[in-house]
Amino acid sequence: MSTSFKRLIVGRPLSSDRLGEQMLPKRIALPVFASDPLSSVAYATQEILLVLTLGGLACLHLAPWVAAGVVVLLAVVVLSYRQVVQAYPSGGGSYEVASRNLGPWAGLVVASALMVDYVMTVAVSVAAGVDNIISAVPALGPHRVAANLAFVALLTAMNLRGIRESGRLFAVPTYLFIAGVLAMVATGLLQTALGHAPVAESAGWQVHAEPGSTGLTGMALVMLALRAFSSGCTALTGAEAISNGVPAFRPPKARNAATTMVVMGGLSITMFAGITALAMIAHVRYVDDTCRLVGFPGNCATGSQRTVIAQIAAAVFGGTHSAMFYYIQAATALILILAANTAFNGFPLLAAILAEHRYLPRQLHTRGDRLAFSNGIVILAVVAATLIYVFHGSVTRLIQLYILGVFTSFTLSQAGMVRHWNRELAVVADRVPRRRVHRSRAINAVGACLTAVVLVVVLVTKFSHGAYLVVIAMPALYAMMRGIRRHYERVAVELRPRPGGIVLPSRIHAVVLVSQLHQPTLRALGYAKATRPDTLTALTAEISDEEVGALRADWEERRIAMPLTVMTSPYRDITGSVLEYIAHLHREHPQDLIAVYIPEYVVGHWWEQLLRNQSALRLKARLLFQRGVMVTSVPWQLDSSDRVLSHEEPRGAGSEVG
Repeated sequence: MSTSFKRLIVGRPLSSDRLGEQMLPKRIALPVFASDPLSSVAYATQEILLVLTLGGLACLHLAPWVAAGVVVLLAVVVLSYRQVVQAYPSGGGSYEVASRNLGPWAGLVVASALMVDYVMTVAVSVAAGVDNIISAVPALGPHRVAANLAFVALLTAMNLRGIRESGRLFAVPTYLFIAGVLAMVATGLLQTALGHAPVAESAGWQVHAEPGSTGLTGMALVMLALRAFSSGCTALTGAEAISNGVPAFRPPKARNAATTMVVMGGLSITMFAGITALAMIAHVRYVDDTCRLVGFPGNCATGSQRTVIAQIAAAVFGGTHSAMFYYIQAATALILILAANTAFNGFPLLAAILAEHRYLPRQLHTRGDRLAFSNGIVILAVVAATLIYVFHGSVTRLIQLYILGVFTSFTLSQAGMVRHWNRELAVVADRVPRRRVHRSRAINAVGACLTAVVLVVVLVTKFSHGAYLVVIAMPALYAMMRGIRRHYERVAVELRPRPGGIVLPSRIHAVVLVSQLHQPTLRALGYAKATRPDTLTALTAEISDEEVGALRADWEERRIAMPLTVMTSPYRDITGSVLEYIAHLHREHPQDLIAVYIPEYVVGHWWEQLLRNQSALRLKARLLFQRGVMVTSVPWQLDSSDRVLSHEEPRGAGSEVG
C-alpha cells in the first residue's frame, strides 16, 4: 500500500546509470534555476512602494531612483556570478568560492546564509503566489494558510519525481509569465506614448502617512529610501542558484550555465524596470494597512488590496474582468509558486555538497529513487511549511526575514573571487590573459563592494522588523555544521584500525533468548549451535510460575540437549532481567565475546506489527550499547510475509521476542 502510493507520487525508480539523462538543456534550466529571480519582479516593485508610502504619497517620487539602484545592483551581481560559473563549474557556487579562497569558516557562513535564503525563497514565493490567487478570487482569503501548505506539498512531490521531469512541468508557466509581463509592459508603454496612459484602481486614493512620517527630510528621508531599496533587492534573490546548479546542465556545462545567467539577468532587469515604470505611470498606491487608504471601497479592516501587478494588469487590459487580467494573474501565481523550485533544486544540491564534506548528515548526499536528493527536498519543505504556518502566510511578515542571507553569500563570494583572480595574476604572464583577469577582478571587486554596502543597509533597515531571527539562525546553523564535522572527525579517529590486524576474542558465549518453545526458538537454537560457541545458554525470564512451568515441561518433552536458564523477574521486566544476566556474564569474562540470538517474527501486514509487544526492539536497543556483546536477529517468516516478497517491498520485522 505505502509503496504503491509512493510510486503514484514519485514514480518508478531510476537506475544510477540514467543520471546523465537528468541533465538539463538551457531552455529547461532557465525555468528550473532562474524562476526565483524572474518571478521576484512580481513583488519587488510592490515592496518598494509599500515602504515609500509609509511617508505618504510625497515619497513615491523616490521609487524610480530606488528601482534604478536595484537594476544596477542586479546587473553587477549577474556579471559577477557569471565569473563564478566559469571559474568554478563543479557546482559549489558561493560556498565553494568562499571555502577555497577565504577559508572553511567563510564557506560555512555562506552555506548557512544560503540555506536560510533557500527556506525563505520557498516560504515567500508560495505566499506571494497565493496572494495573487486571492487577488483574482478574494473568496479564498480565509483559506490562505491551507492553500500555502497545499502548494508546498505539491512542489515537494513534483521535485521528488526528479529534476528533469519537474523542469518540464515548470517550463511552460515560466515562459507564459515572461510573455505575459513583456506583453503587459509593451502594451502599457505604447498606451502611454499614444496619450492613453493606464490608470490604476488605486490612483485616486490618498494615503495617510505613518505617525511621525509626514514631511520627512534629511536623514529620515534617506533611511526611508534605503529601507525601500533593501526591500526592492528581493529582485536579486535566487541569482546565485545557477552557479550552484552547474552540474545539472548539459555539456559544455560552464558555458551553458553562463549563457543562462545572462539571459536570466536581462529578462529580470527588463521586466522589473517595466513593471516599476507602469506602476508610476498608473499611479499605483499600495500600503500594508488598507485603513490608511482614503477612498478604499469596502471594509478596510477585513478587505485587502490587489497586488501591484494585478492593479497594473487591470489598468492596462481594461479591468478585472478581461481575459488578459486573469491570464496575468494566473501566470504570476504559477511562476511565484513554482519559483520555490529554485530553492528545491539549490538547497538539496548545496546540502549534498556539505554532506560530502562532512558538515551535514551523510544521508543528504544520497540520491532517492528518482535520482534527486530526496532527503534535502523533504527537509526544505518541512521547514518552509513551518514558517508559513507560524507567520500565517503573510508576505509582508516573511519578506522581512528575506535577502539578508542572500547578500551575505554575495559579499563573501565576490570577495573570494577577487582573491581567486589575484592568485591567477601571480601565475599568468601573457598580456592578453592578464588583461582578461584584470577585467574579471574589477567586476568581482565592484560586486563585493556594492553587495557589502547593501548587506549593511539590509541589516540596519530590517533588523528590528524580523531580520534579527535570521541573525540568530545563521550562527546557529554555522555552529551546528561545525559540530557535525567535529563529530565525524572524532568518529573517524575512533574507528581507525589499530596496530595488529584482526583481533580474535578469547572465547564466545552464545545466549539464545526464549519466551516459549516454538519454531522460531528452535531455529535460533540451531543457528547458535552451528556457530560452535564455547558455551551455549538458553535464557528465559520468569514472569509467572505457570508459564515457566509449561516451558520447562516442553523443554524436557522435546529433550533439548542444553540447559534452560531462568532469570527471576519480580517486576515483570524482561529487558532488565536479560541485561542483568548479560552484564554479569561480561563481568565474569571481560575479554570474551557474548553473542545474543533473538528469535523474531517477520510479518506482512502493518497491523500485525501492532499486535507485537515490541520486546525485541527494546532489547536490541539496550544490548547495542553493551561493550563486548554482539546481537543477532534470527527471523521467522510468517505466511503473511509472502505478500511482501511478491510486491518486491522490504520485509518488516515483527518486534516480539520469539
